[in-house]
Amino acid sequence: MTTTLRVIVDQIVAPVPGALGRYTRDLTQAIISATPRDCAVEAIVSSSLPEDYDRVLAELPGLAGLYKTSLARRELAAAWQLGLTTSPGPGIIHAPSLFAPLRRHDRSVDGSQVIVTVHDVLAWSHPEALSSTSVAWQKGMMKRARKHADAVVVPTHALAERLSEVADLGDRIRVIGTAPRGGLSLGADASERAARMGLPSEYLAVSGTLEPRKGLVDVLAALGRPGTPDLPLVVLGPESWGDQHLVTVAEEHGIHPRRIIRLDDLDAPDLAVVLAGAVAVVEPSHDAATGTGIIEAFSLSAPVIHSDAAAHLEVSAGAGLSVPVGADGGYPDRLAAAITAVTTDTQLAERLSIAGSDRSRAFSWRDSAERVWQLHADL
Repeated sequence: MTTTLRVIVDQIVAPVPGALGRYTRDLTQAIISATPRDCAVEAIVSSSLPEDYDRVLAELPGLAGLYKTSLARRELAAAWQLGLTTSPGPGIIHAPSLFAPLRRHDRSVDGSQVIVTVHDVLAWSHPEALSSTSVAWQKGMMKRARKHADAVVVPTHALAERLSEVADLGDRIRVIGTAPRGGLSLGADASERAARMGLPSEYLAVSGTLEPRKGLVDVLAALGRPGTPDLPLVVLGPESWGDQHLVTVAEEHGIHPRRIIRLDDLDAPDLAVVLAGAVAVVEPSHDAATGTGIIEAFSLSAPVIHSDAAAHLEVSAGAGLSVPVGADGGYPDRLAAAITAVTTDTQLAERLSIAGSDRSRAFSWRDSAERVWQLHADL
């Protein structure tokens, strides 16, 4: 008898797949690759265009089947939030997000399981960062998860602790880490890619938006401090946030626009070139939940400077240079000191590069997939 695990992969064909779409693809590919004997993997996707179905099948080779719901994504999200549909029926279901058919079931009777994944608690900690509709949906789905999920997966112990403060899930929270996105490696055309993106010979790299909690503004303030190395800054993110614009904010901190190189929506090979070529990668977010950006930089041997957010400290495990955010307003000064140290001390940069590369080996999608299979088996 074959045991079938069905994974909800709808985010792959969402209008903006984003980081969650990459997570869904990479984890599902690994789940398929790690399929135990007498088991199979099927995918669940909302009613979509034929080309979307083709894309799922192309990105997830080895699927035993593709279940297509009768409702489109928006309608399905609303129906699952209200518990108005039993689609896609009983079985073993793994959801890479809260987007799942959470309903009353008894796994001791028919073996049905539903496991969901939580990547942040922004709906509770920073609701202003989301639309009111998204906040309501996430809170509604969390209530359903508290009632009906057999387990809830999170990427870090730090997030597990924060989630336990939001919802009483007892012992159902499980930590299964992330890994670098698929394709994040240097190819033979790395120099051509660097030239096309206009990368200088030396630069700092930082990801994020101008939203205060992301820490990008703190990095800009740090680079404007006297004595901080006059390096270009490659910003991996959007040009604006609300009515604030990157170049304008940079100028307000004394940084000439020519020092700012903004890149967004890079494919994995381009991102690999940016990270690998950076003098240092800065991960300044005040309250990170996953630390995946650090893992990706580590995998390319880039020296990493990061905030002391709990998830960052957990993922880094001392392989990066931690900078306390604090509540005293001195974060930019501490960042400036850290950036100066890493970019002027070649021995420190080399130690961070080696330590990060070593640490990156602790994270792989294969390991994550095997943990997913084991979790379902334990249930």
